[in-house]
Amino acid sequence: MVVTVSNTLTRRAMTALVLVPLVVAAVLWLPTPWFALVLAAVLLVAAREWCTLMGLDGPVEQGVYLAAILAVMALLWRWPAALPWLFGISALWWGSQAVLLPRVREVPRVSGAQWSLIVIGVLVLVGPWAALVYLHRFSEVGPLLVLFLFLLMWTADSMAFFVGRAWGGGRAKLAPNLSPGKTRVGVYGAMIGALVCALLFAWVLSFGPLETLLIVLVCAVSVLISVVGDLYESLLKRRRGLKDSSQLLPGHGGMLDRIDSLTAAAPVFALGITLIGVSA
Repeated sequence: MVVTVSNTLTRRAMTALVLVPLVVAAVLWLPTPWFALVLAAVLLVAAREWCTLMGLDGPVEQGVYLAAILAVMALLWRWPAALPWLFGISALWWGSQAVLLPRVREVPRVSGAQWSLIVIGVLVLVGPWAALVYLHRFSEVGPLLVLFLFLLMWTADSMAFFVGRAWGGGRAKLAPNLSPGKTRVGVYGAMIGALVCALLFAWVLSFGPLETLLIVLVCAVSVLISVVGDLYESLLKRRRGLKDSSQLLPGHGGMLDRIDSLTAAAPVFALGITLIGVSA
């Protein structure tokens, strides 16, 4: 068991060592149109995995769905005024899942296509793409905001993992029927990570007390919602009897497994940053 965990951590670390520099380079060096295209390619990979989770198996049906996702992205690129509304809708939907998911007591297996996930998938997949492109494109410090969001998610995930392993033990599980490994202690660790990141952000930008309090609030809510994104994907995988969305990334599973937290957090973060005026 110890050897298995060690091997998993090694694979995760090696994958991260390859991916993190590529992500940082793309955020900082690519012009927004190219950044949007690269991000769209990543989200289309995730959309292909989403097809599996919703039981859409035929290549034609999958191709149509991927084309629809791409079309919505293109529409939003041409109509940026709709983005804050999309972020608001995403925040409301993820907020509703934050209430519903902890109450799940059993997860029955499903077969065949779940058509409701077609629309939900557009929200889950296009939402983070739109949020990251919005931040990158419409802010004077856009690339740095995007990079900060990634840093926030990486820090929160790492703190949740290590604090949960060190002190979670047999303590209260967050949602045992969805993700037995997640504990409330792990969430506390993620919130500590969010606080550290927010204070660092405020210090770098020389924020006053009120602005600091607001960015702490935005980061805290974004991290809490990121946990919901993780749990929601766990629900869909359990319904299909899957451990990972795919085996694309060694030690991490599929693309959805790697970005499930971001799918929920990015629209909420973009909405919060816009409301407090950082991106103005």
